[in-house]
Amino acid sequence: MLSAGLPQGTVPKLERPGPLRERVYEALLELITTRALRPGQHLVESELAGHLGVSRQPVREALQRLNTEGWVDLRPAQGAFVHEPTGQEADQLLSVRTLLEAEAARLAAANSGTAGIAALEKLCAQGEQAVSDDDVDLAVATNAEFHAKVMELAGNVVLAELAAQVDRRVRWYYQPVARLRGRQSWIEHRELIKAISARDEQAAGTIMREHTEHTRTTYHQREQD
Repeated sequence: MLSAGLPQGTVPKLERPGPLRERVYEALLELITTRALRPGQHLVESELAGHLGVSRQPVREALQRLNTEGWVDLRPAQGAFVHEPTGQEADQLLSVRTLLEAEAARLAAANSGTAGIAALEKLCAQGEQAVSDDDVDLAVATNAEFHAKVMELAGNVVLAELAAQVDRRVRWYYQPVARLRGRQSWIEHRELIKAISARDEQAAGTIMREHTEHTRTTYHQREQD
């Protein structure tokens, strides 16, 4: 195992040709988002480059960009480290998420048809199975897909664009609490689907607000523990 913390074989070599700088950035961002690279972890350019099968230059450029965006901290004479989010950062981000997604749920209840509801039910079943299999990565990915589908069904382009800006960080914060939320999270998703199917806008908004608040509370409780 590399000191960068990535098990051999977990990340495919990046293929050429293509916008290599962008692809290295996306690969590292995904590793951070999924916490394969954990908060506070030292990021060694040479080892990341070797693992991705590239030179150090695109890795250095990606780390600089990630630093600008707040995913990585560049410390003088020490190097690069995955950013460790503060409780305040998490609280602010998850509060914004609650506002956006509660409105999306309300609009989804007003606009969704049978196809959209069927898509939500399918994702919910996949998420429930992932929890049963204790597949945290799949549960997190499916959770993100479920919320993205609700946002899509809302039919508000501006709302979707705003949600997309926080989606990665929501996944980042959700990853460590996914197992704690477990089946209860998907029970809440089922309740949301019922409200959307009944076209009950008020109930859908309320359920989503409570659902996202449960995640925020769980995150803070985990940090305190």
